[in-house]
Amino acid sequence: MPGDILDPPSRGPVARDVARRAGVSTATVSRVLNGFAGVRADKREAVMRAAQDLGFVANGAARALSTRRFMAVGAVVPNIENEAFVRVLSSFQDRLRQAGYTLVAANAGYDLEDELREATFLLERGVDGLMLVGDIHHPDLHARIARAGIPMVQTFSLSRERPCVGFDNAASAARAANYLMDLGHRRIGVISGLRKDNDRGGARVTGIAAALAARGLGLAPEHDIEISYGIGGGRDGFRQMLAGGEPPTAIICGTDQIAFGAMIEARARGLSIPGDLSVIGHNDSDFAPFLDPPLTTIRIHSAEIGHAAGDHLIARIQGKPVVRLTEIDAALILRASTTPPGRRGT
Repeated sequence: MPGDILDPPSRGPVARDVARRAGVSTATVSRVLNGFAGVRADKREAVMRAAQDLGFVANGAARALSTRRFMAVGAVVPNIENEAFVRVLSSFQDRLRQAGYTLVAANAGYDLEDELREATFLLERGVDGLMLVGDIHHPDLHARIARAGIPMVQTFSLSRERPCVGFDNAASAARAANYLMDLGHRRIGVISGLRKDNDRGGARVTGIAAALAARGLGLAPEHDIEISYGIGGGRDGFRQMLAGGEPPTAIICGTDQIAFGAMIEARARGLSIPGDLSVIGHNDSDFAPFLDPPLTTIRIHSAEIGHAAGDHLIARIQGKPVVRLTEIDAALILRASTTPPGRRGT
């Protein structure tokens, strides 16, 4: 009832209780629970049985002090709601769990100061490795990781200097632009998410612009839109694009959610997709094949990136040699949201 006073929790069993029940010393209990060799089989079995009977939970902090292992790995991602990051965390966690490690994840919100704060929290509390996203970070972050003496791996982009598992963002976006130009499109627009401190988003726009320039075309300023993420951002981005004059015949969007929002806005204005406007997304979200029309998109293999990042960190934690760079190329998935320009009814 309201106002009731709760009794403090009772003390759980400690190593001394386990030792007393098993008939051994606390030092023997510590050696058994920390996995050290040199303990007789009968004593080891007695300790494990006593710990189970008492419901004893080992003190992870104390064990970490003696073994220098926390059995936890940290990860900081820019947006915990982004499906690509959900997938990478899930597959990353699968690999860690198989090796006996626990994942501790944090969301940075595309802010380098917040990323530094979250990563520092993980480092101070104790992790055996750290996964980050991208190659742009606060200047202090890598120094703090080095002082902690733990391995780190970056994901979703490639780095010339640091361990990474990812893909060439500029090349993948250029592939989408070249496909549209091969269909006959000449006015191609871009709606991206935030590019500041985001080497993935910035590189994709750079790749699109370079592909257009290679064919004597340009990315018009009014067709180059940067917005917040999400479906609402996609609608707003396409509205801004239409306000700039003659609309493009095709757009490449930073995420599938942005693409979905742009498609909704285009339909609301009486435009046919793909007859009046071809649309390409990014990520190959679960919903992309079920849109009307199904969305052409860039599949970035987030699950494979997560698996490879997990394998990389586990190997380094265990002192095994690993390659510094693992490239998992993105793929252009063709569906019905793209067609040659002006082909209504297709």
